[in-house]
Amino acid sequence: MNIRLWYLTHKWTSLLCTIFLLMLCLTGLPLIFHEEIEHFSGVVEAPLMAADTPDASLDAIVTAAKQARPNDVIQFMFWDAEEHPHITQVSMSERMDTPPDEFKTVLLDSRTANILDVPPPDKGFMYIMLKLHTDMFAGLPGTLFLGLMGLLFVAAVVSGIVLYQPFMRKLDFGTVRKEKSQRLKWLDVHNLIGIVTIVWVLVVGITGSINTLSQIIIAIWQQDQMAEMLQPYKNLPPPTSTGSLEKAMQTARQAVPDMHPSFVAFPGSMFSSPHHYTVFMKGNTPLTSRLLKPALIDTTTSELTDTRDMPWYVKTLLLSQPLHFGDYGGLPLKMLWTLFDMFAIVVLGSGLYLWWGRRKRTDKRISELEQLHLDFAVDLKEPK
Repeated sequence: MNIRLWYLTHKWTSLLCTIFLLMLCLTGLPLIFHEEIEHFSGVVEAPLMAADTPDASLDAIVTAAKQARPNDVIQFMFWDAEEHPHITQVSMSERMDTPPDEFKTVLLDSRTANILDVPPPDKGFMYIMLKLHTDMFAGLPGTLFLGLMGLLFVAAVVSGIVLYQPFMRKLDFGTVRKEKSQRLKWLDVHNLIGIVTIVWVLVVGITGSINTLSQIIIAIWQQDQMAEMLQPYKNLPPPTSTGSLEKAMQTARQAVPDMHPSFVAFPGSMFSSPHHYTVFMKGNTPLTSRLLKPALIDTTTSELTDTRDMPWYVKTLLLSQPLHFGDYGGLPLKMLWTLFDMFAIVVLGSGLYLWWGRRKRTDKRISELEQLHLDFAVDLKEPK
């Protein structure tokens, strides 16, 4: 492929994706600090108690949540010891087939089963930023469209790498020609920041595109591994009642002793079956804490029916999520991600400026040529 073809690839992939990438960079900035923003915005915290205070029975938490919303059913129960210690989050809805955007939340103290808050559905600033960043309020089509923009961005970055070497062969690395024109100076800044941040933008671009496939990947897992795990119960009638969640959790902890619970999918929800509590366990290290392992517990007998490691494609999705947002290394990594995000905004903005400036110069040349042709035509018509 010759340099001109690489140039055209860089030009058109950049132009097609830049506006959307700018939107993703701007909305991504507050999402990097979503935990800190939630903390300062007054998100409820569990009261201080002795460190050795035991947790309440999960059955008591289930009862308290149902009392808070007696007309709803429980779909999921979550824990996040890092962000919200000693808090159990219960997601409820009117029906088991209610989409996630319509879930209602009940927050309970994990040690006392006391209700801490029953917040209204979140439709504020962070919700808007998240929806714009994930699907632009367009559902799955919007998500897949942003994934395509991410792939175009990766193509723009790769073609930019190819073009950088011939462009810089007569210049020292990092040269910014300030004494030249404004456009040439911004071209040097665009190239310098682009090549310095090359690894970060590739990581974020690729992982972002992977994340847009999350609904498809989960659907494949449900029809593949999950269907195999539930095969023995396929033709059985649903049970008339559900057993103890506390006993189901004890069984899951015994079956996967080197992990701890991340969330529970209740019987009939999208990650379970009418016959099971599906307890999703996660690891204890920064890496393994991003990986999940489902344990299916029979609701009637509280016995383990199956547990398996997730397939590679789900692991790839789970590991790509923290890499995309930089939320696995604490505040220092978030600050670094923010810095790179701002650099990316400069690269994208300068790219638009350079294209617009080149377009204006081209339009000016065309106008000058048209004027010359017009003057020439007038000269021909005038008598000598």
